[in-house]
Amino acid sequence: MRSIWNGAISFGLVSIPIKLVNATESHSISFRQIHTEDGGRIRYRKVCELEEREVSSAEIGKGYEDADGTIIPITDEDLAQLPIPTAKTIEIVAFVPADRIDPLQMDASYYLQAGGAPAAKPYTLLREALKRSNKVAITKYALRGRERLGMLRVVGDAIAMHGLLWPDEVRAPEGVAPDTSVTVRDKELDLADALMDTLGEVDLEDLHDEYREAVEEVVAAKAAGETPREAPTPPSSGKVLDLMAALEKSVRAAKESRGEKPEQAEVTRLPPRKSARTAPKRTDGKKSTSTAKKTTATKSTTGTKTTAAKKTATKKTTAKKATTTSASEKRTASKKTTARKRTA
Repeated sequence: MRSIWNGAISFGLVSIPIKLVNATESHSISFRQIHTEDGGRIRYRKVCELEEREVSSAEIGKGYEDADGTIIPITDEDLAQLPIPTAKTIEIVAFVPADRIDPLQMDASYYLQAGGAPAAKPYTLLREALKRSNKVAITKYALRGRERLGMLRVVGDAIAMHGLLWPDEVRAPEGVAPDTSVTVRDKELDLADALMDTLGEVDLEDLHDEYREAVEEVVAAKAAGETPREAPTPPSSGKVLDLMAALEKSVRAAKESRGEKPEQAEVTRLPPRKSARTAPKRTDGKKSTSTAKKTTATKSTTGTKTTAAKKTATKKTTAKKATTTSASEKRTASKKTTARKRTA
């Protein structure tokens, strides 16, 4: 690996010559800007505003723009003569527990390579001291024209340095959290814990950049004169109305993705509704209570009607007899009157 900075680690009175090399690399696919009509490359040219001509890189320097727009030239010699001890030195200022470092401060990562055989002994001493203390070293160093904050830690048999942002470069999370009062129930937390347990842990070595692979497939297909395959349509994510239902569904989906059989939910069946018109039948051949009640009520009604009919018939017979008697009496009285008239 090519070094990007040469200097030394200042560990008290101990100086450790080192080389700084990049610990990370980018695998992202870069594109060129082209003219869509003919495919020609679009390039940026560096033009001097005063002379209105293109200038080479050798003619370009640094300058600081003042508040009134005045440009103050700054040369590399000016920066090299700055009275700071970290110009070519990584100065260790403290040792702190690793959990004291806010991950938001983490920046670029580098490996520190021992600069030759004389640096092997002090390099190993610092590495083993960091291992035994379970701490990280906070450093200050200068790189690319500015002083920076760093953190040293052990990675395998090497010492790595992470660039850190200064504390005033990290913004406070003001206005980011929801300002609406929300109550989270214990059942929802239990389901969230179950989802976290189901997803479990993952080996970071198994993760890969699927987007980059898809872009590479598109480039390869177009280079071969083929039509890139269409990407599958992602499932539409509707509006979540029930958080509990969404969590339960997520737990089931996570278990299925891991090949686990999701637990079947218990279903409570409701008893069938009783019909108001149809009485339930008994298997022992006996009539039901409701049927018996209806039969008794029918008999009672029939008996009442029969008694009333008999009484009515009796009244009618008595009335007829009374009418017949009255008619006989009238005929007898009429005969007596006629006999009296004849006698007279």
